[in-house]
Amino acid sequence: MIDDPVQFSQRMHQLPPYLFGSINRLKDEKRRDGIDIIDMAMGNPTDPTPDPIITKLCEVAQDSRNHRYSSAAGIYNLRREVAKFYRKHWEIDVDPESEVIATIGSKEGISHLCLALLGPGDTVFVPAPSYPIHAYGVVIAGGQSIAVPVQDNDKFLQQIDDTCRTQNPQPKALFLNYPHNPTCHCVEPEFFTEVVKLAKKHGLIVVHDFAYGQITFDGYRAPSFLATPGAKDVGCEFTTMSKSFNMAGWRIGYCVGNRKIIDALAAIKGYYDYGIFQAIQIASIIGLRECDEFTVAQAKKYEERRNALLEGMERLSWTGTEPPRGGMFVWARIPQEFQEMGSMEFARRLMEDAEVAVAPGVGFGPQGEGHLRLALIENRQRLQQAVRQIGRAFTRLRAGAAS
Repeated sequence: MIDDPVQFSQRMHQLPPYLFGSINRLKDEKRRDGIDIIDMAMGNPTDPTPDPIITKLCEVAQDSRNHRYSSAAGIYNLRREVAKFYRKHWEIDVDPESEVIATIGSKEGISHLCLALLGPGDTVFVPAPSYPIHAYGVVIAGGQSIAVPVQDNDKFLQQIDDTCRTQNPQPKALFLNYPHNPTCHCVEPEFFTEVVKLAKKHGLIVVHDFAYGQITFDGYRAPSFLATPGAKDVGCEFTTMSKSFNMAGWRIGYCVGNRKIIDALAAIKGYYDYGIFQAIQIASIIGLRECDEFTVAQAKKYEERRNALLEGMERLSWTGTEPPRGGMFVWARIPQEFQEMGSMEFARRLMEDAEVAVAPGVGFGPQGEGHLRLALIENRQRLQQAVRQIGRAFTRLRAGAAS
């Protein structure tokens, strides 16, 4: 007789506790005790969704025709607007009928695409450190990921080429993410040109997560992978309304690119979901169509917050952090005097001693150890307050080490 009839699949043993779940539990415990935790852990925007989007949602949510199941691929008018958006911003022509699909945010889309593309024995290149779904979406689908350090472009491309030439069977896909989460590493269009060459040379499928593509600083403009000649022959690109449009809780994004990949994702989604609430899709059309000025202003807010945070870190003599050109984070090396603590313990101490929540680098894989990811979601004044509180925590940590 089996003592415990509840037995899980092997893949469950390969999944560590979800990083942000652990952080959120500790943060929520503190807040329930009346402690004001400054949140720099999750990339969860605190700024409001643009008014035109909210207004449209309120209007169309009243229409009972929008209360029914929608299409898993997304309504045609939304897919057409996505195509127009790509034409306007990146001069890319895509067919809304066959080369665009709506997703429940990019995270859902990427994880379901893994189920469509991968199976036992398949391997995928994943940039390291890794946003968890990039690595563990592969694991959930039964595949294995190959971590490739992301911050040296030449070495990144060389490792992919070398592995494809020597590993049998060859890896099946290459995941990319620029501006990169968590490191904020950015690339120029020439990098994607080399990626397409490698993909065609080795038969790789390329999946680019472009979640932070419109949050860029200092005049930098993030290139779309699909703007590269030949990109649609080998891959696709995911984008989300969560970040630039402050619609994280709305759960809507889209995938654009190779029609065979789009078809495969649509087939999987057809079994898993009945589509996004249609009123949200219609409101998203207004965002794509009318809110360019808002997204520019939002990126400027993140740039100002980045500057404020870096200035504060400099006052603390917290050095070794490269100013990011894109994304909504700062990837900070833990000060040398605290390195031995490790990023998880250091993050815990900042929660306890500074009342500031941060993401430990190890949560993004072993390559992230020794770093913290600091989200820029709080306003400038709150970030400045966070730096002051972290400074006091540093003092307490030093006093504890000296005693």
